[in-house]
Amino acid sequence: MKARRPMPIAPSRRHAFWLVLMLLAASVATAASVAGAVGLHRASKPLVMLFAICLVAVRADLSGAGARFRWILMLALACSLAGDVFLMFEGLFLPGLVAFLLAHLAYLALFLRGLPWLPSRAAALAVALIGAAMYVFLWRGGLPAALRLPVALYVLAIGLMVAQAVGRALRLRDGAAWRVALGAGLFMLSDSLLATNRFVQPLPLAPLWVLGSYFIAQLLIAACARPVSDRGQSGT
Repeated sequence: MKARRPMPIAPSRRHAFWLVLMLLAASVATAASVAGAVGLHRASKPLVMLFAICLVAVRADLSGAGARFRWILMLALACSLAGDVFLMFEGLFLPGLVAFLLAHLAYLALFLRGLPWLPSRAAALAVALIGAAMYVFLWRGGLPAALRLPVALYVLAIGLMVAQAVGRALRLRDGAAWRVALGAGLFMLSDSLLATNRFVQPLPLAPLWVLGSYFIAQLLIAACARPVSDRGQSGT
């Protein structure tokens, strides 16, 4: 009598498995940071992006024609993972900034696929004004001179990423695209809170707001970003 082969795990279950692990790791990392448990925070925080990469790797809707989209998304998450590790240690803020700048450029490339550059001028203008205001706020609040140019480049990169994500949502007009745009906006909010707390003034419960918005942002993008071709829309 032949032994039965184990039933393969359904793609939806694999997706849910990594999604739950990502949520658990994010909760632990955030709680540990708020409580000042440095060791637990350093052990759990990198797991969030690692699980996010696994989540993207098992997504059934990113196979075939969506394979390149999957790899770009995983690259953005891998750069974010590197940035997370760098920012956990003193003296590595600039490498962390560069890692996240590369992550935003990868996200920008992702959101450009199948769509024109900055589909909504109104969204681009609104994000530009917000980014410029935030940069002036940081400059006047005590941003070190050595970081003014790197931070300016970073603000430009994340601003373009957010503007492209919002314009993409306005063009595609579906729930998944809007969740991705929300994730991009939360990413910008998280970075603004982090910079304010670091360079201007300490914020109450800063780790909760910074990490909470950051992890939700990454989760929304990792779980919801899809190629334009998968939606059957080309935009108008």
